[in-house]
Amino acid sequence: MNYTKKKLKNGMRIITIPMKENPTTTIYVLVETGSKYENKENSGISHFLEHVCFKGTSKRPSAFAITKELDGIGAQYNAFTDHEYTGYYAKSDYKNFDTILDVVSDLYLNPIFPEKEIEKEKGVIIEEINMYNDLPQRIVGEEFMKLLYGDTPAGRSIAGTKENIQKMKRTDFIDYRNKHYVASATTVIVAGRINEKEVTKKVITAFKDIGKWKKDEKEKVIEHQKVPQIVVHYKDTDQTHIILGVRSFNTYNKYNPIIRVMDSVLSGGLSSRLFQKMRDEMGICYYVGSGNDTYTDHGFLSVAAGVDSKRVNEAIITIISEFNKLKTVLVKQDELNKVKQYLIGNLNLSLESSDSQAGFLGGQEVLRKDLKTPEDIIKEIKAVTADEIKFVAERIFKDGGLNLAIVGKFKDNKEFKGVLHF
Repeated sequence: MNYTKKKLKNGMRIITIPMKENPTTTIYVLVETGSKYENKENSGISHFLEHVCFKGTSKRPSAFAITKELDGIGAQYNAFTDHEYTGYYAKSDYKNFDTILDVVSDLYLNPIFPEKEIEKEKGVIIEEINMYNDLPQRIVGEEFMKLLYGDTPAGRSIAGTKENIQKMKRTDFIDYRNKHYVASATTVIVAGRINEKEVTKKVITAFKDIGKWKKDEKEKVIEHQKVPQIVVHYKDTDQTHIILGVRSFNTYNKYNPIIRVMDSVLSGGLSSRLFQKMRDEMGICYYVGSGNDTYTDHGFLSVAAGVDSKRVNEAIITIISEFNKLKTVLVKQDELNKVKQYLIGNLNLSLESSDSQAGFLGGQEVLRKDLKTPEDIIKEIKAVTADEIKFVAERIFKDGGLNLAIVGKFKDNKEFKGVLHF
């Protein structure tokens, strides 16, 4: 992957990724703010703000004016909010670059926040929250975050609460946006069939009026856990959804490439340990998967599964057993080789499009990471050894670090306490 990164005097960063044979161009605008930058009173505002930026700008005074223009060129476009950043993007035929740049920069820089549209959008977001509340897989994820981080920004829902959404006013969005949507916190990524010099000049011109003042910072996550933790959320479901995990490391940690390989040993493909054991051998679940989530000041490795409600303890014991194997038995070389090839193959497949390449580098830059190309990551994967996996597993898989979230027909955690140990 070839790319060019430019940092402007105002602190805004521009990354261009030329893809000569690609017929499309993608623009990503990422800003360093999300649910972790909120407090209890305005929880949910990052996500709500992302919605209302699409409700009209000084140049395009309605949501229809924005969507009609982008639909008129067959563009794909959307926005998203995460814990630590928010993103806006559009992808189109490369010949329409000027149009998507004009629209995306306009809704990012010049939202007008119409009061009537804000009131209507409250209903949309409340229904979004209601939708999530009907999804046990979503609920168990939010319960797991609350279990790990409690009543702090890191432990709260990105969507916020219905009570907060109802209270939010136009001035709240203006104030919050002014605190965070500034040059020093903004990265613009353009990928696809482009002329890098020409594109960079156009981006600089489009964002010339971006705010240059200092940005508000977020509350730091402080981790302190000495004993296993369990949370149970009662819901009348046909199966029980669980997440079992441990605290790992932040996004800058040197052990992350090792955990990437370790995680793939657990659930990298249908031949992985968890899939083979829990689905093919035990017939206990339909879905099971693991993941290592990393943030600027914390991280966790977890396994999620939807299991037979009569066999929840079996599932927990099995997952802990697989954790334990990683810290007591070296991964055999043939399995390690297979896992590495799986990771490398999936990485290459995931970067075929202009939007995927923009998201790949943009996701690193918005977290202030040293940019790594796919080639860099492949080198890291190939270098991981079985001894390193065992070493890191010994560090993170400990009784005192176990965390279990359960959603299903259970009213307390009594029957699960006895199995939450190595």
